[in-house]
Amino acid sequence: MSETLTILRSVSRDLTKRICADSSIEPYDQARTFNLIERQVDGLDDIHQLLRRLERRSDCCIVRGAIADPARTRGVRRLLHPDGGDQPTLREVPRRWLALDFDLPSRPNWITPTDLLSCGHLAIETLPHEFRRARFIVQATAGHGLKPGIRVRLWCWLTRPTTGSELKYWLRRTPADPSVFGAAHIIYTAAPRVQPGAFDPLTVRLEVVPSDTDTVTVPAPARLKPPKLPPRQRDDRNDDISGLIRTVETAGGQPNNRNNALYWAARRCADRGLCDTDTANRLEEAAMRAGLSQSEAAATVKSGLRHG
Repeated sequence: MSETLTILRSVSRDLTKRICADSSIEPYDQARTFNLIERQVDGLDDIHQLLRRLERRSDCCIVRGAIADPARTRGVRRLLHPDGGDQPTLREVPRRWLALDFDLPSRPNWITPTDLLSCGHLAIETLPHEFRRARFIVQATAGHGLKPGIRVRLWCWLTRPTTGSELKYWLRRTPADPSVFGAAHIIYTAAPRVQPGAFDPLTVRLEVVPSDTDTVTVPAPARLKPPKLPPRQRDDRNDDISGLIRTVETAGGQPNNRNNALYWAARRCADRGLCDTDTANRLEEAAMRAGLSQSEAAATVKSGLRHG
């Protein structure tokens, strides 16, 4: 069964981190506009070939979402919802391919960062049993080998197209980062740039974990739905979070101010019972317009919705 994968090509920004001579890592540029491209993939082998090419493309990245309008793919923003007169450019779709991000805090002393297969196996062991015997691609992220622990991305192929909400529920008790299941969340694929005088601890950043099984068996949809909560009375006015969005967008000054405003707004949304993906995406997009990075925004929103 054929599948597509959406590539974003930055119009003017670098989509790769930079390793400095003092071993610090400079963050990604904040790209605003992209050209959108879809590529057909028929399995994990196609994903592997594509990742090898994208590893050398510092202007490209991947998202889970599909192109919303084939007539609008050049110089567009990365949007799931209308914003400031700009129409959505991406839409949510179930996917058979899956990327899983891991920042495991510790790594056994007998495993080196260059042993990507062993690092990948440790990440796989944290996943449900359906993942344990499948084939994977292990991709080192920019901080792997420079920061403590294991920082890898696993790619696999599923037996059926699966939605982001199903993945969040299925993998809710694992250390896999759930933000990567969002349709507009950037999945960075380029290898980091090594500045003069810097040391890159890895010569290889992509490996394949072999197995006799090419796919991960996904449970039936009924098993990946959270239990229904008892119905309750709600004031429809609670659904209007435009005021909270404006508060996040206009929170200037230091990054802490923007984070605090975002955290407060997320908690207020949770207090109203608005903990859905749409609310989280709107808060994240508002925070990025205010100047926060995508990873900062996603982490703060997640924390605020959880503690509200």
